[in-house]
Amino acid sequence: MSLYDTDCRTHLGEPFNLQALNGQVLLIVNVASKCGFTPQLEELERLYQRYRDQGLTVLGFPCNQFGKQSPESAAVFCEFGEKRHGVTFPLMEKVDVNGKHAHPLFVRLKREAPGLLGTRFIKWNFTKFIVGRDGRVVARFGPREHGRPLREALERALESV
Repeated sequence: MSLYDTDCRTHLGEPFNLQALNGQVLLIVNVASKCGFTPQLEELERLYQRYRDQGLTVLGFPCNQFGKQSPESAAVFCEFGEKRHGVTFPLMEKVDVNGKHAHPLFVRLKREAPGLLGTRFIKWNFTKFIVGRDGRVVARFGPREHGRPLREALERALESV
C-alpha cells in the first residue's frame, strides 16, 4: 500500500483524494492554533505560494495532543488559519499523531523518517515531513527547524524526478 492510498479527510470530514497528489512533493505538518510555533503557518503559506506551480502541496493536520494547543474543531481551525494567517493550502481533519489512535498517515511518516535517535514519536506541534514525488519521505524537520534549511530541502525534492 502506498502513502497515496491512505484514507484522509478534509477539515469538513469529506474524503480527500490523496492519490491525486501522486507525483507532487508534499509537505505534511501537524499544526495547532495556540502554539508558540503557530506563526509558522505564514511561512508554510509562503512556501506553498512560491512552489505550488512546481508541484508542491502543503497539507496541515490540526492536532490537540501537545498541551491541548488546538482544542477547536478542524473546521474552526481552517477558518482561523485563513483569517489570521492567510492560509490557502489544504487544512485537513483533526488527528492524533502519536499513540494507539494515531492517524495511519503519521504512523507511516514516522516509520519512514524517525526522529532523533530513531524515535518514532512526534515530540510537538509543527513537525514537518517532506514526501518526494515518488511517495517516499525524504526529510523530517522538528518544530524549531524551518526557514532556509526547510526551503532548501523542498527545492531539492522539487528538482528530483
